[in-house]
Amino acid sequence: METWDVMRQDDHGNEFHLSAHESRISALAQILVMESGVVHKQMYWVAGPPGPFLRTNRDLYLHFLQLGQEARAASWSLSAFLRSLWKVSGPLRDQDTLEPDDVAAMFSAASTTPPVEFDPDWSVRDLSLPGEEPEGYGDWERVVLSQLADLEDFLNSPPGPQARFGVDAPRPAGSGRRATPPRWYNFDPATYLECAVAGSLGGWDAADGARVPLPTGTSDPAPARSYVRSLATMTWADLAKIAVCGQMYE
Repeated sequence: METWDVMRQDDHGNEFHLSAHESRISALAQILVMESGVVHKQMYWVAGPPGPFLRTNRDLYLHFLQLGQEARAASWSLSAFLRSLWKVSGPLRDQDTLEPDDVAAMFSAASTTPPVEFDPDWSVRDLSLPGEEPEGYGDWERVVLSQLADLEDFLNSPPGPQARFGVDAPRPAGSGRRATPPRWYNFDPATYLECAVAGSLGGWDAADGARVPLPTGTSDPAPARSYVRSLATMTWADLAKIAVCGQMYE
C-alpha cells in the first residue's frame, strides 16, 4: 500500500516524521491545518509518490461529494464550514495557481479544523471586487467573506421553508458592498459543495445519486452525466467561480 508522510524540519535543519497517510490529499490537508493561523519558521512537506492524485473534474466532483456527506453527518453549518475554509486557505494565499490536489486538500482541511469566529466587520466592510472579474487570493477571499456576511444576515431574517427555490439575502441597511449576487439556493455544506463543482467544472453522473438530469425541452433525452475532462492547475478566480456556484447553482 502506498503512503504519504508528513515531514517537518525545525530551525536547526533537523527532520521529523509527523504522520503517515493513505492519501496524498489527506497529507496535504494536515499541513494546511497545522500551518493555518500560525506564524513559524518550520517547514512542512509531503514525502511519497508524486502527484497529482486528482486528474479530472470527476475526481474533484467525487471528492467534494464525499466531503459534503461527511459534513452532513457531522451536522456542520455552512457558515462554520466556510469560516474553516477561509482559515485554512491562508498558507496558500501567495500561490497564483493551485493543483487540484491542493484545492481538494484545502476543502478537506476545512472539514477537520475548528472554524474561526464570525467577525461582525465582515457585514459592514466593502467586499466588492475591484475589477469586473475576480483575480487572485484577495478576490476569492472577498467572495467567501461576502457569503459569510449573507449567511449571518439570514440568521436574523431566516429564508423560510421555500429557500431551496431561491431567495435573496436580506442585506439590511448599513451592510457593506459585497462581491457576490444576493441570490441563494444552497444553505448546507453538502448541497453547496456538490453544486460548487457541478456548476463550475461538471464531472457529475446521475448514478451518483446527487443530481437528477433536467429535461431538455426537446425530443433528446436528458443527459445522464457531464463530460469528464482533465484538470491541470487552477487559479483563485476558478475557486471564486466554484464558491459562487456553491451558492447559486441548482
